[in-house]
Amino acid sequence: MAPRDPHWLHALFPENADRTLPWGDVGEHVTLYRPVGLAELRLLALNGWQAFPPRLPDQPIFYPVLNFAYAEEIARDWNAKTAPWAGFVTRFDVQAEVATRYEIQVVGSEQTHQELWVPAEELDAFNAAVIGQIGVLVS
Repeated sequence: MAPRDPHWLHALFPENADRTLPWGDVGEHVTLYRPVGLAELRLLALNGWQAFPPRLPDQPIFYPVLNFAYAEEIARDWNAKTAPWAGFVTRFDVQAEVATRYEIQVVGSEQTHQELWVPAEELDAFNAAVIGQIGVLVS
């Protein structure tokens, strides 16, 4: 397999395409959601519910989402559609000064489909900003 062009996201979402939203006023933390499959859920448990696992080589970004409805949609329509047929929604808080470093990306409906794109190489720093434990909301 040929190496992926490191700028592949720019091909899909050109910089001149305005598909981001500004952050509104936030407190000291931001609540985010992450749809996961069973494999990622197991890795979260192994990490003591404190940190998300490293990205795989073909996963250049970690994308938490900004609302439960979108996370539930992904868990149901993507994670649960492949073996082992299970999708889960996690909820966690992140220090606002870290979360707001990343622009809110709109990948569909502006009201619902909002996510952050955290480069894989920044995931350790992002994980260090997680406050408390990562919880599971839906199974």
